Amino acid sequence: MPPPENETRLDEAGLSVLLASGAGWTRAGGSLTKTFTFKGFKAAIAFVNRVAEAANAANHHPDIHLEGYKRVRIVLTTHIAHGLTDADVALAKQVDLAENK
Repeated sequence: MPPPENETRLDEAGLSVLLASGAGWTRAGGSLTKTFTFKGFKAAIAFVNRVAEAANAANHHPDIHLEGYKRVRIVLTTHIAHGLTDADVALAKQVDLAENK
């Protein structure tokens, strides 16, 4: 069975829109990554919880790394596609929205 349409590999043109947006996402091989910094531990954990809710709603789950006590690094990739997909870009936008809630 083929993967869902939003989990097929993203072409370079589609990816370049997100990378050029100035949102701070960078490409690291077959992943998108971004580090967020908060005022303290509670704010970082609250953000992690908002990302978890968005990820569950999208049925697309990133790697979430708490670094230090106030930095959170998000890593997005689609394992079934062995690279980046529309689902990664869509979740990146949701993660950005979760930062400011």
